[in-house]
Amino acid sequence: MALLAALLHTVRAPAATIDVAVKLPDGQPLADAVVTVQSTGKKLAPAAPIHAIMDQMHRMFVPEVLVIPVGSSVSFPNSDSVSHQIYSFSPAKRFQFPLYRGKPYPPVVFDRLGVVILGCNIHDWMIGYIDVTDAPFYGTTDAQGTWTAEVPAGQYHITVWHPRMREQTPTLVRELSIESRDRVTLTLQLAKPMRPAPMEGGSPSWDGY
Repeated sequence: MALLAALLHTVRAPAATIDVAVKLPDGQPLADAVVTVQSTGKKLAPAAPIHAIMDQMHRMFVPEVLVIPVGSSVSFPNSDSVSHQIYSFSPAKRFQFPLYRGKPYPPVVFDRLGVVILGCNIHDWMIGYIDVTDAPFYGTTDAQGTWTAEVPAGQYHITVWHPRMREQTPTLVRELSIESRDRVTLTLQLAKPMRPAPMEGGSPSWDGY
């Protein structure tokens, strides 16, 4: 009986599934949009910290947008053919790496919530974004503009954010109630076109750096 009770205790409650689709005003998918899901009912613990990588390639941050749980660490290798000197003056995390190429400096720990904006002192057009969240469920949309998560039944606050959105508020927000074994598809379409993307590759005049 004790063994049976232990086995029953370890059985997971049936999960529900949330599918989020993010579209541009013309109906095309929006990739790399940050999706966070917060419970508005039962308190859920934040997602566990992870180790992530934001590379530098073709004079750009790759990925341009990264979302991580608070307490996570990020490495910044430079796989580019030139050196970079990256920095952040954002209140959520301030740091700077002197000019380097190849092997990265030690990982940076992001222990405060907020959006961290990265730049390069050599290549002004290089901009990257790290969204540090305490949400229990989070991610970015794929090339088809979709993101999927399994969640317990409950009430949720869902936000979608991208640094180049022109919406009146910085995020798209929806409230959602979901039952066990449900599969809910939430489609969010931007009303305004996106701001232009950074210039890929930058200016040829910087190739020597």
